[in-house]
Amino acid sequence: MASLFISTTTWDSKFTTYITLFVFLLSSSIFISTEAYDALDPNGNITIKWDIMSWTADGYVATVTLYNFQQYRHIEAPGWQLGWTWTKKEVIWNMVGGQATEQGDCSKFKGNIPHCCKKNPTVVDLLPGTSYNQQVANCCKGGVLSSWAQDPANAVGSFQISVGSSGTTNKTVRAPKNVTLKAPGPGYTCGRASIVKPSRFTTSDKRRVTQALMTWNITCTYSQFLASKTPTCCVSLSSFYNDTIVSCPTCSCGCKSNTTGGCVEGKSPHIASVVQGSNRNAITPLVQCTSHMCPIRVHWHVKVNYKEYWRVKVTITNFNYASNYSQWNLVVQHPNFENLTQIFSFKYKSLTPYASINDTGMLWGIKFYNDLLMQAGPKGNVQSELLFRKDKSTFSFEKGWAFPQRIYFNGDNCVMPPPDAYPMLPNAGSRKYISLLTLFITSILTFAFIYAFA
Repeated sequence: MASLFISTTTWDSKFTTYITLFVFLLSSSIFISTEAYDALDPNGNITIKWDIMSWTADGYVATVTLYNFQQYRHIEAPGWQLGWTWTKKEVIWNMVGGQATEQGDCSKFKGNIPHCCKKNPTVVDLLPGTSYNQQVANCCKGGVLSSWAQDPANAVGSFQISVGSSGTTNKTVRAPKNVTLKAPGPGYTCGRASIVKPSRFTTSDKRRVTQALMTWNITCTYSQFLASKTPTCCVSLSSFYNDTIVSCPTCSCGCKSNTTGGCVEGKSPHIASVVQGSNRNAITPLVQCTSHMCPIRVHWHVKVNYKEYWRVKVTITNFNYASNYSQWNLVVQHPNFENLTQIFSFKYKSLTPYASINDTGMLWGIKFYNDLLMQAGPKGNVQSELLFRKDKSTFSFEKGWAFPQRIYFNGDNCVMPPPDAYPMLPNAGSRKYISLLTLFITSILTFAFIYAFA
C-alpha cells in the first residue's frame, strides 16, 4: 500500500511538471507570435504574391509582387532584399525588373548560363533609370516602398523571374521556402508560402480578364524588437501652463562625450564615427551625444489655450549625422484628434484602428518642402502646429490629458516619458495661497511706506 502511495505521488509530481512545462511552452509560443502585433495597424503586413504566368520547357515564368499593406511603415533606401531557398534544384534563367545579388556556381551549364544558380538567392530591385527593356510594371524604384496610407501608388514593387529545373505543372512545381525580407535591415519575419486562388488581371481597356496559372502568397510581419534592440525615437513634453520641460527618456546608454561634444566610437548601438578626409584624427560622431541618445526626438508642446480651441506645436529633430529621413511620417494617438480643425505645413490622414474611434492621426511632410528630414544640424528639424476644437464633454488640461498616449516615427514606437512626469496644471489651492501671501506682503509694505513718510 505504501509503495502504491509513493508511485501515485511520483506520478502526480511528474504530471504536474509536464503540465507546467506545457503551459510555459504554450505561453512562450503565444508571446512570440504576438510580438509583431501593432495595435495601431493590426492588419499591417507585407504580402508577397508569386504568380506563375506561363510554363517553359523546364520551368515557368512568374511575376513576383511585394505589397506594402502597412499603413505607416515604409521601406527606405537602399531598399528591400528578398531571399529564399529553393525546394529542388531550381535555377534562375533570367530576370526583368530585379536582379540576384550573386550568380553562384553555374559551372555545370554549357552554352546558356543562368542568371543565378544559388540554392538560396537574394534578389534586389533595379534602380530608377533602368533601360525600358529591363523594366516591368512597379519595378525599378531602388527597393523603396511607400507606406499604404501615405502613397498607395508607390507601395507596390515587382519583378519578373524565369525559373528552370522546377517542374512544368501545378503538381510538380514547388514554392520556395525559408523566405526572408530585409528592408533594408532586419525586423521582418515571413511565413510559409501558401497556395491561394490564382490572381486575376484586367486589361487596360477593361474588356478582358486573365488569370495566373498558379499563385502563392507569403506574408511578412514586422517586429520592432527584431529590428533594433534599442528604441529609435523618443518623446519630450512641455506646456504653456507649467515651466517644466520633460526630457526624452534614454534610448541607449554607454555614451561618453569627447572634446568635440560628440560620442566615442562603439559606445552605443546608434553611435559610430567617420574619418574626415585624410585626417584620421578628425572624428565626427554620427549621432549627437545628447542625454537621451535617440536618433530622433519628437517634442510635443501645448502652446495656447483659446476659448473654443487649443493649439499644439510638434517638432521632430534629427540627431543622426549619417541619415536623412526621406518620406518620414509621424503617427500620434490622442483622444482629441476627432476634433482636429487645422494643421500647418504637414499633411494629415485619420487612422481608425479601432473601427469608429477616431483618436489616431498620421502626419507627414509636403513633397519638396519638408518631406526630407535633414541630417543633424541647423536644418535637422521639421515642425508644425495643430489646432484642436474643444469638446466640453472631454476637454481638460488636467492629469496630462493634453499629451499624446502614443507616438510612432517611421513606424517605430517612440519611448514616452512616464505619466507621473508630465507637466501638470498648477494646483488651484497653491495659486490661491500664493496670491493671498502676495497680497499680505504688499499690504504690509504699503502701510510701512505710508507710516515712514507720514
